[in-house]
Amino acid sequence: MKHQTKFGKYGGVFVSEILIPILEEVEKAYFKFYKDKKFQHELRELLENYAGRPTPLYFAKNLSKKLGFKIYLKREDLLHSGAHKINNSLGQGLLAKYMGKKRVIAETGAGQHGVSAAMVGALFGMETCVYMGVEDIKRQGLNVFRMRLCGAKVIPVETEKGKGTLCQAVNEALRDWVTNPKTTYYLLGSVVGPHPYPTMVRNFQKVISQEIKSQILGFEKKLPDYVVACVGGGSNAMGAFSEFLGYSQVKLIGVEAGGKGLETGHHCASISKGGDGILHGSLSKVLQDKDGQILEGHSISAGLDYPGVGPEHSFLAQKKRVKYSNVTDKEAVSAFKMLCKTEGIIPALESAHAIAYVIKYKRSFSPKDIVVVNLSGRGDKDLEIINKYEE
Repeated sequence: MKHQTKFGKYGGVFVSEILIPILEEVEKAYFKFYKDKKFQHELRELLENYAGRPTPLYFAKNLSKKLGFKIYLKREDLLHSGAHKINNSLGQGLLAKYMGKKRVIAETGAGQHGVSAAMVGALFGMETCVYMGVEDIKRQGLNVFRMRLCGAKVIPVETEKGKGTLCQAVNEALRDWVTNPKTTYYLLGSVVGPHPYPTMVRNFQKVISQEIKSQILGFEKKLPDYVVACVGGGSNAMGAFSEFLGYSQVKLIGVEAGGKGLETGHHCASISKGGDGILHGSLSKVLQDKDGQILEGHSISAGLDYPGVGPEHSFLAQKKRVKYSNVTDKEAVSAFKMLCKTEGIIPALESAHAIAYVIKYKRSFSPKDIVVVNLSGRGDKDLEIINKYEE
């Protein structure tokens, strides 16, 4: 590996020897083409004309009035595919095309990354296989249908106990990649995994914070006081935070899935309650038992149901540059409903966690504060989950 592989002590390449040359091929191609003018021009065209960038920065007037300070929503939910995932899928899909790969594999939890990977596979004429836990297939049927409509093969993944979520889907995708390295590109969906993926995915997502910075300066003539985003693996948050890391006056808040409450053990708050461990090829904060075995997490939101977090998030937590908090399933559902009723916007359950933080801690904000919440996706996919939760 030629480039920086770690964020402080976090990150790295903890994989079997058979994966090293495959990862080195990806690293070499990424650092070559990411700086290539033709590649960048093509990616900009796709982000603009296919995905629908730039996305609006919307002043949530009604919610702001209700809570007592200015709230702007970065409308990633308005992107083609319905979430921020398309930014990264287009970037990596284009990279796979430049590398001459004929087949793309991906993992997915909430299904949004699977959908965007399937769309990009169709766009570039590549065979696409998406690995998805059986539990997530049950709760995200609409997105499974969307993937299949775009020609992707959706492969169910389960454990011996009959469960299966994002963690198991990543495991199976990695096994596939090792078996088919010459033809296949692994389009990883978040800032997790071995180098170069955490860096690569963050760079394909940082367009979010680049736009936020430009847009908020246009509206307010100053940078925001806070940027808030939900954190599962952490790609939408890294995208929203990246451009502001060098501005100490901008407070950055990552919101993890508190599930049924941290005291219950049924949550996905890897930074809040996890410890240092290796998961899917990198050192980061993970949920594990005393023997170092990875624990199953829980969240009402399939996209946050991952027992680890991207290594750069672990580093930023250690440096105290980003504050990480958590909200429960109940608080996220309440925030989901509040945004629907106040603004007529139906957010993804993932994004509702970020909204829930702002509602829960409204007294910690002053009337002069400008708060940007990254609305990472739309909530069509979650309506059935909400209905069942309400029963």
